[in-house]
This record gives sequence, structure tokens and C-alpha cells, in this order.
Amino acid sequence: MTWTSYRNRGEILRTVIATADARRDGLLPWDVEGVAESFGDELTLLGALQLRWHTRLAGRIERELMARPMAFEAAVVDAWRATAAELPGIRAIVDHYRAEPLDEQMAAAMDKATAKERILLAVMAGQASAHDSGAAAVGARIEEKARAGWVLAPVPETTAHTGLHAQILGRLKAVKAAFAA
Repeated sequence: MTWTSYRNRGEILRTVIATADARRDGLLPWDVEGVAESFGDELTLLGALQLRWHTRLAGRIERELMARPMAFEAAVVDAWRATAAELPGIRAIVDHYRAEPLDEQMAAAMDKATAKERILLAVMAGQASAHDSGAAAVGARIEEKARAGWVLAPVPETTAHTGLHAQILGRLKAVKAAFAA
């Protein structure tokens, strides 16, 4: 992958995330311009969104634990909720395809990603090690606790224009970058 295609893929992913946040319907925004060419298939796009969720969650957990070093589980729960509030479209997509994968390959990928996320939650909450056989179950309990207190903000009324604005902004940034180079 060239640097240009990598940057373009990043711009498209940002547009996908903005569109998902605006729609919050849990479906991959495959209709965003350039998605099919940049990602190829639904599993690759879902993997990119899952990675964005996981890295944002891990970073948020680290920040919460730095602020409250002795409140392990509370920090992890709050970090999960804050990440879900920050990335509501991705969370909706991950939840949808976890419950309704398109095929066996996607089901296996989502099972693995779910287990890894739950192990992260359990480990960071100080309730398991990464190699404990029950770590994913402990993480599932922590995830349930986070979901129980999670309040999703309503979709803004300007939802229909949000994806379009993100696309236009992305294109303007790309033009500016092209002239700067």
C-alpha cells in the first residue's frame, strides 16, 4: 500500500465513522464513496472499525487508570462507557455484527475480537491475567456492568447532513494536503 492510498483509506475510514455515528443503525456504511475500493469487503471494513474501537478503548482505560489508580473496575467501566459515547456508530456496528454476522468467517472474527476485548477489560480491572481461562467471562461481567449504566445520547437532528459534511470536509482536507505537498 502506498502512502497516498494509506492516507486516502484513513480519510475514508474517518468518513465511515462519521457516517456510522450519524446513522447509528448498526449497519456498515458500505455506501460511502470509496469504501468498496479501499476495504474490499465487509469483514475488512469491520476489522478496521473493530481496531479503532479497541485502540480507543485501551487508551481510554489507561487514562482513567492514571486518574484513579486504585479504582480499577470503576475506571474500566467508565472508560468503556466514555468510549461508547465517543464512538456510538462503531459500537452499534460491532454489536450488530457480533449478534448477526454475515457469514462463518465474520462470526469467528467477531468471537475472537469479543474475547480479546473482554480479556482486556478483566486484566485492566485487575481481576484476571491475560492467560486465565476465565478472563473473558470476567470481562463479560464488566462489559455488562458498563452497558447497564450506559446512556447513549440521542442522534442529532442534523443527522441527514452529518455524513455529507464529513465527506465534504474530508475532500477539502485532501485538496489542501495536495496543494501543500
